[in-house]
Amino acid sequence: MYQWRKFEFFEEKLAGKCAIPEEVEGKIECCSSGRGKVVIGCDDGTVSFLDRGLNYSYGFQAHSSSALFLQQLKQRNYLVTIGEDEQITPQQSAICLKVFDLDRMQSEGSSSSTTSPDCIGILRIFTNQFPEAKITSFLVLEEAPPILLIAIGLDNGSIYCIKGDIARERITRFKLQVENLSDKSQSSVTGLGFRVDGQALQLFAVTPSSVSLFILQNQPSNTRRQTLDQIGSNVNSVAMSDRLELIIGRPEAVYFYEVDGRGPCWAFEGEKKFLGWFRGYLLCVIADQRNSSNTFNIYDLKNRLIAHSLVVKEVSHMLCEWGNIILIMADKSALCIGEKDMESKLDMLFKKNLYTVAINLVQSQQADAAATAEVLRKYGDHLYSKQDYDEAMAQYIHTIGHLEPSYVIQKFLDAQRIYNLTNYLEKLHEKGLASKDHTTLLLNCYTKLKDVDKLNVFIKSEDGIGEHKFDVETAIRVCRATNYHEHAMYVAKKAGKHEWYLKILLEDLGRYEEALQYISSLEPSQAGATVEEYGKILIEHKPVETIEILMRLCTEDGESSKRGAANGAYLTMLPSPVDFLNIFIHHLPWLMDFLEKYTNKVKDSPAQVEIHNTLLELYLSNDLSFTSLSQASNGEDLNLRARSGAAATSRSQSNGKLFADTKDSNKDKDRLEKQEKGVQLLKSAWPSDQEHPLYDVDLAIILCEMNAFKEGLLYLYEKLKLYKEVIACYMQAHDHEGLIACCKRLGDSGKGGDPTLWADLLKYFGELGEDCSKEVKEVLTYIERDDILPPIIVLQTLSRNPCLTLSVIKDYIARKLEQESKLIEEDRRAIEKYQETTSAMRNEIQDLRTNARIFQLSKCTACTFTLDLPAVHFMCIHSFHQRCLGDNEKECPVCAPEYKSVLETKRSLEQNSKDQDRFFQQVKSSKDGFSVIAEYFGKGVISKTTNGTTGAS
Repeated sequence: MYQWRKFEFFEEKLAGKCAIPEEVEGKIECCSSGRGKVVIGCDDGTVSFLDRGLNYSYGFQAHSSSALFLQQLKQRNYLVTIGEDEQITPQQSAICLKVFDLDRMQSEGSSSSTTSPDCIGILRIFTNQFPEAKITSFLVLEEAPPILLIAIGLDNGSIYCIKGDIARERITRFKLQVENLSDKSQSSVTGLGFRVDGQALQLFAVTPSSVSLFILQNQPSNTRRQTLDQIGSNVNSVAMSDRLELIIGRPEAVYFYEVDGRGPCWAFEGEKKFLGWFRGYLLCVIADQRNSSNTFNIYDLKNRLIAHSLVVKEVSHMLCEWGNIILIMADKSALCIGEKDMESKLDMLFKKNLYTVAINLVQSQQADAAATAEVLRKYGDHLYSKQDYDEAMAQYIHTIGHLEPSYVIQKFLDAQRIYNLTNYLEKLHEKGLASKDHTTLLLNCYTKLKDVDKLNVFIKSEDGIGEHKFDVETAIRVCRATNYHEHAMYVAKKAGKHEWYLKILLEDLGRYEEALQYISSLEPSQAGATVEEYGKILIEHKPVETIEILMRLCTEDGESSKRGAANGAYLTMLPSPVDFLNIFIHHLPWLMDFLEKYTNKVKDSPAQVEIHNTLLELYLSNDLSFTSLSQASNGEDLNLRARSGAAATSRSQSNGKLFADTKDSNKDKDRLEKQEKGVQLLKSAWPSDQEHPLYDVDLAIILCEMNAFKEGLLYLYEKLKLYKEVIACYMQAHDHEGLIACCKRLGDSGKGGDPTLWADLLKYFGELGEDCSKEVKEVLTYIERDDILPPIIVLQTLSRNPCLTLSVIKDYIARKLEQESKLIEEDRRAIEKYQETTSAMRNEIQDLRTNARIFQLSKCTACTFTLDLPAVHFMCIHSFHQRCLGDNEKECPVCAPEYKSVLETKRSLEQNSKDQDRFFQQVKSSKDGFSVIAEYFGKGVISKTTNGTTGAS
């Protein structure tokens, strides 16, 4: 006890000047508090209510004689009192229990302005079954409304219990017996305490000689009693803690009881006049026998300190309300004590450098973590100022998560306390609160201390990376910078940072074989991404192995070949070779090798168009610095041999010339090989059954044009049916033999060719300006055979070439003139025939118009019977019975179909005359367009002009 420190964590409220109001005239017998008020019962039967400032609110006459006990309920605004009223009969006791509803007020008389709460229930405590005795203790438990459980302790060791709805008089009475001693001073019930634990209801009962526990049941007869101790206590030295423990004060100590017996005790000497519990503090009024004074102490049992100590007068009652402790003295003075705020208490402790007490205080009072961290920070600052760095760091570590780490780091950087700083940074990482900068600093600390063991523990701990207790990329970067490459690789591999792992292997260590093995062990998607990033380095140093990996990634090698019918869909999920083109930017021979291997293995790749385009560019481009793989190795050998002979000048020059010649010959050979591959690709990638090729035709034509690749250009033009472009290529090369052979192949209309190519060819020879008589004669043969051009056009075309003589076309002109003469003679005979026929028709028409027609037929043309009246005669010399004609008497049934056919033909021709597109198409497609126009005129289709047109003009 004497070792406990004393502090002033409490202070007097109301300026230390408070007292019971004068309106409370009688002697105070009982007190209670709750629902924001203090209730006082006096020996004159009045009950008074005081407000927060202990001012008189109102009062009323609860009992006629005296108010002995009262309790303000918490859940409902009820006041339960026990007092003495007028005795109606000698047999009935004057002691009764009343329940007042403080929310319902009523006037006390018709002419009185005072009001009093409504009394909703009155019970006589003592009956024949429950004989009268002195009441020594009283307690009310609020159960589910409107049920109340009232326990009344007596001086004979009995406890009368009343349970139920008192307002409706639906109650149950039962009796509990603590002790039955002849000495009432040792058997009176001095204290009661209810304990509700879930569904279990228990009642503590204290007498001067025992402590008992009643386990209450629904049926009173089943209630069990358990003795917890054979020593009890006097009145007013019994209380209940907020953990539902029974507290008993005896002269030698204060004891705590639970349901299983006595618990801890605290040796506070002195007679305990009053005991109480307030917000985790133990309240004691202790009588000092030496100087006949009373001391009021507030104990903080968790921190083992006296939060407040004050010498007081004789205390009659102790209450707690409004967050304050109220002591009512025997002389009706009062003392109101309230707890200081946490900040004030901490300031008081900080001034005395009692940081450990401050830490215990904030932790025991369940202050928020930020407040606790602030106390720890101040304690750390205090230790730091005393240069106790180890202990200061221990406090700072407890602030992690609340105190800004830079505050601590800056202190220990300045003090050059790298060991402490390392410890702090480790804890920061363990709690997952480290940033990238913290990781960098910690690793630098390890490397500066050269503490490889700790670095291994930090880097290679099993749960380090899995829980992401540090930033992985930062750790890798710092380990690389400090040449701890193995540690950096370990972190990268375990964290799945494949890019970093390969960057270290390739850029820092140059371990290309190991890098390739690592890539092979990755998932296809991850391996593809890493090859895209680091492929340039791998191709430069390990091209063959890198291409093997690419082939495994881009094809169906391994398990994928077992997929069966799902291979087509699986191909679309594989990486495309196009994704890796950029890594070959400085190594084009290896790119060609890779794409050739891929196309030989995969025939239906989704990216085959792009792949073929790339291969065509590699095959056809002459400007690229490109050598084949075999020639590259030969060149290296030659170069080595050239360097080995550098000692002799003359020999060096001859070797150099030999090397240059060999290099040129190899270059030409390589170019021819690539062009041959290009032609094969152009043909194989354009199957005959497909309309479009498996490459970009426009790009292929541009590549052939740019690189003067005639063979490829001719193939593409011919496939695209651009025959004029094909012969233009031969014309540019002045290849007359090839030009005529091409026209023979492409100018045959019977095989789908274009006959107009011969006209273009004749025009070419006509403008050539050199003697080409042989070629012209051969061309004229095909022009004459297919009647492609009129002779006049042929003469005009060939007349432009001054090197050609008339002898070249003499035979051709003679044959054409003879043919024309024959045609003219045939046309003359046809004209004469048509003229004779026309003249006969005109004479017949004139005869019909001017002369009478005699009908001499004696039989009907339809039925061949003798013709009789009525008969019908037509101008076409056909006669019919009228009955044979039926309703159609205007047309000859025999001649009408032929006439209708002629009219239909004429109507069709007139309709076709309006279809201009068809007319011009016939003119264009015909060998002799003039004959088509003449035919239209002959049919009378375009010889007429409408009246509307004439009128308009």
